[in-house]
Amino acid sequence: MTAILGLTGGIGSGKSTVARMFATHGVHWVDADDVAREVVEPGTPALAAIRDHFGDEIITPEGALDRAALRQIVFSDDSQRQWLEALLHPRIRQELVRQLKPDHYALPYALLVSPLLLETDQHQLVEQVLVVDVPEEVQIERTMARDTNERAQVERIIAAQMPRQERLNKADRVIDNSEGVDQVQHQVDELHRQFLVAFEPYSKP
Repeated sequence: MTAILGLTGGIGSGKSTVARMFATHGVHWVDADDVAREVVEPGTPALAAIRDHFGDEIITPEGALDRAALRQIVFSDDSQRQWLEALLHPRIRQELVRQLKPDHYALPYALLVSPLLLETDQHQLVEQVLVVDVPEEVQIERTMARDTNERAQVERIIAAQMPRQERLNKADRVIDNSEGVDQVQHQVDELHRQFLVAFEPYSKP
């Protein structure tokens, strides 16, 4: 049996960076964003349903989902976002549960990395919530640089997510990712030592 820790944070907070730091200790992790892309790959029922609902303009010439075009629609219209979430969230959850059970895994815990851990029922899958936190302005700057989104678009995405303070209030542990890489790695190393002790009983048969 493996304990599942939920790793979350707002857009641009550095969740994947922190997850890769845990991975240097051999920790298995599953990224809900990766799973979300897998469930809408060409040929999947979910992509067919999205195409029927939104039309061909959200499909690339190669037949894949145009995520940027879809994002423009759903973050400008709450009802469309809710329709999409109702379609995808159950499929994503089912696949997450499958991938979070690796074979021949020795450590007592694994990570579920998800931006919507607390906004969806994914939090029911985890023993503790670990929040990666940065100030909102840092989120905006990093996301604009990474995704070449306009500031207004990034602000709409942040507004659609759980408010920063509410997320922090729900956290069991917090990693401050506004500092340098070495400081963040130090926080990860210390938390890993604590988690090995705290979840050691989960490794017992």
